[in-house]
Amino acid sequence: MASFTAHYRNARISAQKVRLLANLVRGMYADEALDTLKFQPQRGARMLEKCIKSAIGNAQDPDQNDGRSHRIEELVLTDVRIDGGPMLKRIRPRARGTAFMIKKRSSHIHVGLTPIDEV
Repeated sequence: MASFTAHYRNARISAQKVRLLANLVRGMYADEALDTLKFQPQRGARMLEKCIKSAIGNAQDPDQNDGRSHRIEELVLTDVRIDGGPMLKRIRPRARGTAFMIKKRSSHIHVGLTPIDEV
């Protein structure tokens, strides 16, 4: 299981769009994943990048890790999950007095890092 985690909850993007990027970087080293996401044009790449940077910061904080700080080169993305979040439901008026439901989807992004020596 991942030792260092970070969560981005209620991200205003569909989970389906971010899952494509999560599948791309799952299992990579943390620095490689950041380099890969930097060159992706999708908006979800920025959100996933932000969450990975937060998990790296948690791994490098000696106050959280019994006085130990981990280098970015020795961290592997072991747990990258994208779950669906709450939906904002809006109504769009349509022809002849009917209405269609518009679902503005959100997602929860979970990232877990594990040092190489624990993998």
